[in-house]
Amino acid sequence: MQKSKKLSFSSKGIFPYNLAFTLLIPIRNLFLSPKKLIERLSLQKGDRVLEVGCGPGYFSPSVAYVISEGTLVLADIQKQMLDIAKRRMKKKGICNIEYYLCNGKDFDFNDNEFDRIFLVTAFGEVENKTAYIHEFSRLLKPDGLISISELWGDPDKITSEQLKDLFESNGFKQDRKFGGNANYTLNFKKAL
Repeated sequence: MQKSKKLSFSSKGIFPYNLAFTLLIPIRNLFLSPKKLIERLSLQKGDRVLEVGCGPGYFSPSVAYVISEGTLVLADIQKQMLDIAKRRMKKKGICNIEYYLCNGKDFDFNDNEFDRIFLVTAFGEVENKTAYIHEFSRLLKPDGLISISELWGDPDKITSEQLKDLFESNGFKQDRKFGGNANYTLNFKKAL
């Protein structure tokens, strides 16, 4: 992921942690609510799920509740964002969460470890998208699902066509698409 140069949420790059509170404003539900995201992820109670680019954890509590017998791993490239998310989850009494500081290149997890991997308005910030896609393929269980959501207003937003091309040229097939061009979720599975 790239380093943020400006402390503005309208410029490209990693979202500044000192503006994390703006990512927790419930108006986000107009674009993608936690309930809608959960429906799109088809989660099971015992799933092991990786949320990449979790920020302060807007979607995290809802996902953690649904996978009550599983584990949610929150991953971010900014330690400050993980600290904010950790405080929020502790305050809510959510215990089935682990935290992982990303290095922007690879992930220190076992092969076939996750049932689901999801990113919400984070994939556009990834500097080496192909390397991350290869890592996602390694990390996903054979029947696993990766879900990428992009929302209107994100300066780093990648189009659904670009996203589909990237994933399909790197060993994935599109499973489902939700939404239109402004706000969408694309789900992918490993190609057989």
